[in-house]
Amino acid sequence: MSESKVIVVGAGVAGLAAAFELVERGLKVEVVDRGSALGDGGCSWMAGGMLAPWCERASTDASVAELGAASISWWMSNFIGTVQSGSLVVAASRDLPELTHFAERTERYEWIDGDRINALEPDLAGRFRKAFYFPDEAHLDPRRALPALADLLKYRGVQVRFGVDFHPAQERGTQIVDCRGLASRDVLKDLRGVRGEMLIVRSADITLSRPVRILHPRIPLYIVPRGGGVFMIGATMIESESHAGASVRSTLEMLGAACALHPAFAEAEILEINTGLRPAFTTNLPAIRRIGSRTHFVNGLFRHGFLLAPAMAKQVADAVLHQIQGTSDAGLRKRRSKGH
Repeated sequence: MSESKVIVVGAGVAGLAAAFELVERGLKVEVVDRGSALGDGGCSWMAGGMLAPWCERASTDASVAELGAASISWWMSNFIGTVQSGSLVVAASRDLPELTHFAERTERYEWIDGDRINALEPDLAGRFRKAFYFPDEAHLDPRRALPALADLLKYRGVQVRFGVDFHPAQERGTQIVDCRGLASRDVLKDLRGVRGEMLIVRSADITLSRPVRILHPRIPLYIVPRGGGVFMIGATMIESESHAGASVRSTLEMLGAACALHPAFAEAEILEINTGLRPAFTTNLPAIRRIGSRTHFVNGLFRHGFLLAPAMAKQVADAVLHQIQGTSDAGLRKRRSKGH
């Protein structure tokens, strides 16, 4: 099977994960991307990196939790920077009904009181009376995980090329896995972009060991530790495909949420304010679509890129391998028929 070649188009988390799973099945793989470098303009670079299937279950379909749960062990095995210290969900006293409402829509959590909150996150001591703790969840830094995954592919003999404007017609007979995200809308007409805005800040005055979500009736947000006093704050979900910079309103809301978690964030240094467009179908669920005899599209991961990419990668790798084997078997039968 090693002579069979697959080209993966797109070097975001979906494309790199797909390439890894294809190599695992003994296929020859090449990754191409039109960007100038890893993370160039892609939504994977702006992601929070939370591997939180049960937190996400509160606002998404059950399939997201099912697929995402299996992805935690995938990242733990392939990226040593994955931290499995759980997730914390808190709310201000006036918003405690939001916690109860959240609990009704999810699972795999523990109700914890102020003492347990303090034990898990000492810098939050005395700030919250109740919270949820999801002990099995994990998180990673996308800006470390993507290069690490690309290096792992290169070690396995996969060439990753940038600045490539790929045209399928130039690669006759080759299987293609299209992971271009929103750029695939030239074929996937029902794909849309959902705008997200994020901040990265640095503070030496607060330490967090795990992602913390802050529930609010209007804009639930999260803060993810990146190490070295750096935190990612995100992320809005706006039904817009604007590439404009972050709005003043969203920036103030995110900074306000951070300061509500801990006042030390008021003195934090802002390192980055950025935006990205996440690709989503109308269902907000991912899909693998085969179009033609040799192209599989992996898309619609929405705001669950790192959470769902491993599961989608396994599915598309199985589909491609099945297609190659079916084509090979058909060719063999044809040759035998001619021989008779």
